[in-house]
Amino acid sequence: MISNTLQDTINDQIKHELNSAYLYLSMSAYCQAVSLPGFAHWMRLQYGEEVEHAMKLFDYLADREGRVTLQALEQPLADFKSALEMMQYTLGHERKVTGLINQLVKESDTAAQVFLHWFIEEQVEEEKNASQIVEKLRMAGGEGAALLLMDRELGARAK
Repeated sequence: MISNTLQDTINDQIKHELNSAYLYLSMSAYCQAVSLPGFAHWMRLQYGEEVEHAMKLFDYLADREGRVTLQALEQPLADFKSALEMMQYTLGHERKVTGLINQLVKESDTAAQVFLHWFIEEQVEEEKNASQIVEKLRMAGGEGAALLLMDRELGARAK
């Protein structure tokens, strides 16, 4: 059985994961609107990953005889000045989520800490991927032919 405090904290994290999914879906729509289908594809895959993260937490609460209580989602950003700005926002967002996961681990019992280890590793990967895209966009100047090449690279992502 899980404590009420930990249950509430995990419910908060479910909300954060679903907010992330909603943000990435909004970013995908933005990318479609500005003719960056590769970025749109990458963001759509991110959306799916964030939903999976929320569902892992959802199922974990059920396994621990907890109760999932869904919370309202925030309206995500819908417009950006550039692909670089969008990816910088993505990196900042992933860093924020890492902080939330780290705080959740600190507030967890031993069983939850073991479970959350996967999320810690996932956040390292998420930050690394976003950071690499930001750096490539910075090096390339974030527009023109370099942006189209980056769009094609991101469009090739399988999962």
